[in-house]
Amino acid sequence: MASLPSTTMAATGDEGEQESAIPTPSLVVLVGPSAAGKTTWAETNFKPGQVLSTDAFRAYYGAGPDDQTAGTEAFALLDHLVGARLARGLTTVVDTLGLDPDKRAAYREAAEEAGVACVAVGFDTSAAECHRRNQQRPRPLAKSVIDRQLRQWRSAKAELADEGFDLVVIDPGPPRRVPSTLVVREPVAGGLPEHDLDAPTRPGSGPAFDLALSSYAFDDDDTAETLITIGRTAEQVGFRALWVMDHFRQIPQVGRAWDPMLEAYTTLAYLAASTERLRLGTLVTNVEHRNVGLLAKIIATLDVLSNGRAECGLGAGWFSAEQAAYGYPVNPDRVRLDSLEDALRALPVLWGPGSKSYEGRTLSIPEAMAYPRPVQDPVPILVGGGGERRTLRLAAQHADACNFLGTDPDTVAHKIAVVGRHCVDVGRDPDSLTVTTLNPVLHATTGRELHRLVEAMRPANQSADAFAAANHAATTAEHVDRFGRLHALGVNRICVGLVGVTGPEAVERFGAVIDQFQGKPDPDAES
Repeated sequence: MASLPSTTMAATGDEGEQESAIPTPSLVVLVGPSAAGKTTWAETNFKPGQVLSTDAFRAYYGAGPDDQTAGTEAFALLDHLVGARLARGLTTVVDTLGLDPDKRAAYREAAEEAGVACVAVGFDTSAAECHRRNQQRPRPLAKSVIDRQLRQWRSAKAELADEGFDLVVIDPGPPRRVPSTLVVREPVAGGLPEHDLDAPTRPGSGPAFDLALSSYAFDDDDTAETLITIGRTAEQVGFRALWVMDHFRQIPQVGRAWDPMLEAYTTLAYLAASTERLRLGTLVTNVEHRNVGLLAKIIATLDVLSNGRAECGLGAGWFSAEQAAYGYPVNPDRVRLDSLEDALRALPVLWGPGSKSYEGRTLSIPEAMAYPRPVQDPVPILVGGGGERRTLRLAAQHADACNFLGTDPDTVAHKIAVVGRHCVDVGRDPDSLTVTTLNPVLHATTGRELHRLVEAMRPANQSADAFAAANHAATTAEHVDRFGRLHALGVNRICVGLVGVTGPEAVERFGAVIDQFQGKPDPDAES
């Protein structure tokens, strides 16, 4: 997995409560002397099956949890269960003293081999408090034992940051599990400068943000009014553009087939009349849904009526069930990509002067003419899709921008490298191609608010952790950190697919993220 920065951190929750953002899944190694509070923290904040305790295992093999003669068997069982859980990608908490550096190293190695983050959670409890708690136990340890463990803890505390853990948290608050790509290294006040992951943040140095609207299942029955409100809110909070899907029924990744789905270009025309600055396009148009000549006319009309705000998003299509349901041919990938290439070549001809003819592999246009011509010359073209052999090459050859799913930094960096090589191959400067990524996002200003949203929105058959990970549920600071890092990799624009948009509220809330990149103060940050 991509390594997380090793650091001490905590995230602020409601009412000043300190939360510790723990990547999920992860192997959490507790470190501290007896009576420091490790077991209480683990049992309070994790499910019983997630916490592995050698004390509990000693009871299986010996006379009870205090039977030190059963330690060998207890640690063997713990190691077995750690390995089994890591193999399944399950978050696991190791509740031992954690004071042996060799054992900590073994846990890090096991986590790395499984591709799971390894987090050290240290408990810096005072000596007096540890002794006090120890004396309240039914079978207290000798004072000399606690003193020895306290000395070991002081050494461990000094070493943890340099041992190679993905994250180190000292004196943790209530944990909030977030995807590993969203764990904040440090408080962030702005985006990161391009291509410099270690440079300090500065306002205005981050990506632009586009809103990708994928659902019309609004709370308000007045779809038209809610749509206008969403568009105007997006414009007000600083979104550069609004993109809609070119589908005739809802896709399974978002909802049910019978959920509301507006026709894309009718929707964009309606938004054009109700907004002033927001750029408008489809992410992306299936080139087989419309005759290319008609598509050119539609986009030219949208550009004229919006006073030059149209963007042309194109793709080869993928939803074969939708194609079949509406009577479109379900063509193989090669044919659909041929159609995409023809559209990319033909549209500039159709938008240009005169009435030239166009002949392609799948397309023949005797008179390529579209008047009035678009206001923009040319209309920006974006190619959607991450296919490395042909789709990204077509983007390098014919498009102003490319768009692919952009949630994992390693994948994003790889895709950028691939499309960059295609640009070089066709004699184009890679920096002239705008890289955009599509990101599902669930956002809240505080951890407690985010927890409420996750619990309210997750399906009954999906855990809160799984839902949060799939939808990149995170607070403002965490999103700013991740988007800044994507920008540092070379992503120019972030297309945000806000999860659960039933009105303008989520759009307005995300403005806090955009504000951070524009250098505006965060009203929810601690003074």
